[in-house]
Amino acid sequence: MNKNIKLAVAGAVLALSATAANAGIIIPAGEWTVDLSGNVNSYSIWSDQKGTATVQGGLAAGGTNTAAAQSTGLLPNFLSVAGSSRQNDLDVTFLISMNPGGYTANGASGGSASEHRQAFMTFGDKSWGSVKIGKDLGIYASDAILNDMTLLGVGSPNLLGTTTLGRIGSGFQYADWKQQMAYTTPNMNGFQATVGITQAWNAITTGALSSAGTGTGGGSPAYEGKASYSFAANDVTGKVWVSGFSQKVNGMVSGETAYSADIGANLKAGVLDLTGYYYAGEGTGTTIMLRDGYSLDRRARESDGGYVQAKVTLPTKTVAGISWGRSNLDRAGTDADGSNLVKENEMTTAGLYHPLTKSINLVAEYSHVKSQNQANQENKNNVGSLGAILFF
Repeated sequence: MNKNIKLAVAGAVLALSATAANAGIIIPAGEWTVDLSGNVNSYSIWSDQKGTATVQGGLAAGGTNTAAAQSTGLLPNFLSVAGSSRQNDLDVTFLISMNPGGYTANGASGGSASEHRQAFMTFGDKSWGSVKIGKDLGIYASDAILNDMTLLGVGSPNLLGTTTLGRIGSGFQYADWKQQMAYTTPNMNGFQATVGITQAWNAITTGALSSAGTGTGGGSPAYEGKASYSFAANDVTGKVWVSGFSQKVNGMVSGETAYSADIGANLKAGVLDLTGYYYAGEGTGTTIMLRDGYSLDRRARESDGGYVQAKVTLPTKTVAGISWGRSNLDRAGTDADGSNLVKENEMTTAGLYHPLTKSINLVAEYSHVKSQNQANQENKNNVGSLGAILFF
């Protein structure tokens, strides 16, 4: 069952740290093996804001203030209860997680939300694959976020529920946590694929310049899939992946089927770790799926983006990383060239991730976030953060 929590949490540690996360607390319970695992993280965040532009959908705040916050980072706090069993020649598993928020707006108890991001079961066998039913990380763009080095830190400080944004919206779209029914093939000499039916979203808007949907195709679900190939040769390992998303959105003049596709690669050689990623879509908008994806006259906007990232493990086992990424949104229909609609969100991040123990990573990050509207007006934020994340 540890492989399930690695998908959402510990996989990031294996990618970023020279030490692996603990296996969790294993409890034999009759025919079941129960695994308690999770993480706790907290950061001090400072943001220097510059610019007076209005950018609908922008991630860099305008103004001339210096803001400060104490918050969780891109990962929420996790407490996960998982179980695994072999029954009727099937591997049967479940996982349920609770995610208490770390940000409080008003004193000790005000403003701290709690979420439940995972509640799913799986069944299958290594000979034919597995089926997942329930709520978990989405399929499309999941590898983009799991390879993002800010997963152990803060990245963009904008709050997304109980967490910061990391690189979401400045290099990839958010995979999100959603209800799904998905099938994953067995690992065939490094090749593996997943296809699924997932919870559909309504088109949403951040302001008066975009159109919201009238529904999701009579209750039509979204369709997602991905395929990957992992390889190893001597001290070189790598992974290449592609994934896609498609969903019908009612009430639109063009692009009633919103779709996105991506391609990415990760290569590790000795102390060096490199990642490259690109995505493109129509009607899926930017940052969050289907946000600002349609103009006021209900025509689909095109979007694309990506990021590049390099990390090196120092002799102290500290991982030093730098990454750059950008998400772009094009005009469509009646969108004006000089409007306040976001044109691009861009972020450059440098970070140090030090394994103090096999459970605790100390984290220091600096990010430069820039948002530009269709009139080429900009806001810029310089963001620093210090904190720690503990896995068990």
